[in-house]
Order: sequence, then structure tokens, then C-alpha cells
Amino acid sequence: MRPGLCVRSSVHRLLTNKNKSMHASIDTDATPVNSRGKVMVASLVGTAIEFFDFYIYATAAVIVFPHIFFPQGDTTVATLQSLATFAIAFVARPIGSALFGHFGDRAGRKVTLVASLLTMGISTVAIGLLPGYDSIGVFAPLLLALARFGQGLGLGGEWGGAALLATENAPAKKRALYGSFPQLGAPIGFFFANGTFLLLSWLLSDEQFMNWGWRVPFILSAVLVLVGLYVRVSLHESPVFAKVQKEKKQVKVPIGTLLSKHLGTTIIGTFIMLATYTLFYIMTVYSMTYGTTPAPDGLGIARNTFLWMLMLAVIGFGVMVPVAGLLADRFGRRKTMIVITLLIIAFALIFPSMLGSGNQALIMAFLLCGLSMMGLTFGPMGALLPELFPTEVRYTGASFSYNLSSILGASVAPYIATWLAHTYGLFYVGIYLAAMACLTLMALILCKETRHQSLFD
Repeated sequence: MRPGLCVRSSVHRLLTNKNKSMHASIDTDATPVNSRGKVMVASLVGTAIEFFDFYIYATAAVIVFPHIFFPQGDTTVATLQSLATFAIAFVARPIGSALFGHFGDRAGRKVTLVASLLTMGISTVAIGLLPGYDSIGVFAPLLLALARFGQGLGLGGEWGGAALLATENAPAKKRALYGSFPQLGAPIGFFFANGTFLLLSWLLSDEQFMNWGWRVPFILSAVLVLVGLYVRVSLHESPVFAKVQKEKKQVKVPIGTLLSKHLGTTIIGTFIMLATYTLFYIMTVYSMTYGTTPAPDGLGIARNTFLWMLMLAVIGFGVMVPVAGLLADRFGRRKTMIVITLLIIAFALIFPSMLGSGNQALIMAFLLCGLSMMGLTFGPMGALLPELFPTEVRYTGASFSYNLSSILGASVAPYIATWLAHTYGLFYVGIYLAAMACLTLMALILCKETRHQSLFD
């Protein structure tokens, strides 16, 4: 054999063996494999929009919407009505989980991810284009509520599909790392939301912001949506679901099968997410409220100063997400999450003294520590929740658990924390977080280890 031909043959064998090794866990009848970069962008963009939207809507619901979409008179009533529209999305999300989960488990992951992103994106941009109460009267709050419901509906199908896109395209030993891709969208979205508000506060007067500036972040979200659509329409179907399609193993009503055959697993998945949601909303919504409220009810820190502090702390969030994915691949999901949840309980018991100190260095340490823990507890979820469910109900199961937990944890956490701090003191906010983490700990103890679970089952 000629030396050149021998070298070429050796190189060919080396590359072939490497490719087989990388994709051994996702190869089925030569189903096309999506590239790592495409999987990463396609999975994280929806979560980025979710958290970008969360912050801009929560801020606008307090500052802007009571004056734009509701009749003027009693400002408190208008604010409460505005916050009620914020809560609508939490009700819509489990409905979206059942709806998009149905099509995700029957028609495929790819087409459903495109549909959920479109639903979410159109609804978000629509909010930025809505006329106010002075223009169309009572239709203004009704259309706002409808757009918010559309956001929640799309969000209900977004995370589960993104997590499946990542994990079902991952090599077997890197599923938690790949599953952290959609989780990275959270710090990215939050960072850009804070950055957008800081930029607008520098460029615009208060009057300009109230007149039209608040619309800019909602309309700008269209850029993220277009990027996500561009990447997602070029995806190949998940090899795991392609196998189910080929063998015609789809169930007729995934939500029915989930609740009749996998109810216990769904409940465990819901409580596994509980500490994550509670921690995030206390670290963001509640800490912002408490930090910027004048003394004696709060710390009286300037809003822009606190936004800068949050932006710096979110970097820790972003760094810890893939770190947690690597740890979960190395030591297992259950063991990793149990240790992280114990750390959250310890943090919950000391954080009142840090946040309530009034010392900005300690408050910065509090934000950095809490949001870094958020990255640690959120990172493995992209693998853990999908791995709990069989392929035929995986989209529905992962989505439903994730979004049902948002009602129990996210929707009420800021209100409970505010009431506890006002009635009993800041220490009891920590007790509340510790109690939610204990419920998560119990769910993790009951949960099986899923690191070696085949997604083809």
C-alpha cells in the first residue's frame, strides 16, 4: 500500500470512530444529527425571550401599565389590575404545556418548537404595539390580558421543547451539559432586560419613557424571535422522536396518559422545580422591591444602582449553569441536586442578615451568592425533568411539571415574601425559602437517579 493512501485510510478510520463515539447515544437508522452550535442557539433563544419578557413585563406592570391601559382614578386599583394581567401568564402556562405537549409528543419536537416560539413572539411584540385606554377604552386592558395569555400559552410549550431539543440531541455522557443550553437563556435574557432598562433610563426622560420608550423592549424581542425561527426551521427532528414516529408509538392523548400513568412522577418533577422558582423570584422581584423601597420598609437604594448590582450578580448565574451541568454528568443528577438544595437551605437561613444589613458590599455578596445558587439549581433541570418521562409523553411531562411549579413557586413568591417581611420580619422570608427547598429535597430523595436512563425508552 502506498504511504499516502495508508495515511488517508488511518485518518478516515480515526474520524469515523470519533464521530461514532460522539453520537452513539443518538444514532438511529442514520437520522441526521444537529450540530452542537445549532442545538445550543435553538434551545437557549426561547428561554432568553422568556426571562427577557418576565422582567420587562413585571417592571412595566408596576410603572407603566396602570397609567396606559387602565382608567385613571384610584392608582392602587389600577396597579392591582395591571399585576393581575401579569399573573394571567402563570395560569396560561400549564394550558400551553398540555396544548404544545400534545403536538410535541404526536407531531414532533421541531414543528412544535417553531409554533410555540411564534405564539410567544407575536404576543410579546403585540404588547409593544397596543393602543392605550385613552384611544380604545375598555378594549385596551382586554387586549393586554389576551396578549399576556398568548405569551403564557407559548411559554408553556417553550421550555419543555427546548430542553428536549438539547437532551435528545446530546451524547449519552453529556446530556446534563447539553441540557444546560436552554438554561443559559435565563441569565442572558435577564441581563439584556436590565441592560435595556438602564440604557433607556439614560437616553430618555421620564415623560418620553412613559409615552413611548416602554414599548421598545417589547418590540426589540422580535429580533430574538427571528433568530430563533431562523435556526429552528433548519433543525432535523430529534433522533429519539424519529424512532417513535417510525415505530408508530405515539399516544393519542399525551396529557391523559401522563396523568393516568405518570402522575406520581409529574408531582415529583413539580416539587423538584419548586426551590428553583422560589429562589429566583425572591432574588429578583422581591429583592428589587425591598432594595429600592425607602426606609423603614426597605433599603432605599437607587433603582439604577440596584439594577447594576443585579446585572453583575447575573454573571454568576450564567457561569454556574454549565458548571452544574458538568457536575450532574459527573456525579449524577440526584446527588448533585441534593447537595445544591442543602446549600440553598443554608443560604436561606443567613440571607436575611445579609440583605437587611444595609451594607452595599454585603448586599452585593447576597445577590451574587443567591443568583449563583440559582445557576447551580437551574442548570441540571434541562436534563433531569425530561429524563423522568418516557419518550411518548416526555414533551408534555417535562413542560407540565416545569410550568405547574411556576404557579406554586414563582407566581406567589414575591407576594408571600413581601407579606412575611412586613408582618413578621425579613428572617421569615428566609424561613419561607428554606421550607420550599425542604419540599424540593423530599422530592429529590423520592426521585430515582436518571443519569444512565436511556432516552429511547
